[in-house]
Amino acid sequence: MSVSKKKKPEGEVLFRIVVYGIAAIFCIYCIFPFAVVIGSSFETEANFATNGFPIIPKDFTLNAYRIVLGDSQIFKAYGITIFITAAGTLFSMFLTVTMAYPLSLKKLKYRNYVTFFVYFTMLFGGGLVPTYILITRTLQLKDNIFVMILPVAFGAWNMFLMRNFFAGIPKELSESAYIDGANDGRILWQIILPVSIPGIATISLFYALGYWNQWFNAMLYIENQDLVPLQYLLMRMLRNAEAIREMARSTGVPLGDIPANSLRMATTVIAIGPVVLFYPFVQKYFTAGLTVGAIKG
Repeated sequence: MSVSKKKKPEGEVLFRIVVYGIAAIFCIYCIFPFAVVIGSSFETEANFATNGFPIIPKDFTLNAYRIVLGDSQIFKAYGITIFITAAGTLFSMFLTVTMAYPLSLKKLKYRNYVTFFVYFTMLFGGGLVPTYILITRTLQLKDNIFVMILPVAFGAWNMFLMRNFFAGIPKELSESAYIDGANDGRILWQIILPVSIPGIATISLFYALGYWNQWFNAMLYIENQDLVPLQYLLMRMLRNAEAIREMARSTGVPLGDIPANSLRMATTVIAIGPVVLFYPFVQKYFTAGLTVGAIKG
């Protein structure tokens, strides 16, 4: 005897169609700029004036990538940026976690004063000139790779996000460990951090993106070409291409062989490529709810 399947209400089916349709449109809206960037990076410079920025290039060319990847320094800059991102993210998360967890405990003495001190740094800064003097003369970090890490190692906003995440963890977890004789360090390492993976992954991604896209400190403090990070090197390439175009305009030389527009797109692809590939491995940790079942059973 066959059992007939229960039909879903028409209202629910229509609702799902609308939701899926909106999600599909939003996905296309997000993917479209990336498609334009990738397609335009393979287009010849002469076609940009007539065809604009295409998704599918009319005249396929690798000239922009030959220019970018033809510089032997690009791979060294990649290595510098990868080191800065990895080491900086680990160090920043160490500082963030070790400050956020104590401030999430109500038993900490003077926690409100420390919190206000950190919050104050979000409102006022010392300015560029005092910062430059501090880094170059006092800390002696000029032409040092750690100048790309130490001045931006701690983010007050990220610390507050992490503190709020720790504060949302059920108190029963730490209280039961206190009863068993565990100290705060052991509780943080063995209990709090394992259930804080979503928050740690999210803040780590924020820090990693900041380190990966950093170029301003390199412009101020790095003169040694062996320490130039990727973003600053790519920016210099774009500036040189613009300078060449300006010289060509003033002298009347045709601009068709100077791939300035496609060079912008190629540098964008090279800069965001590793981030796009790395993101899916971190995205799975963004889902919350790991602490829901931690005190059950």
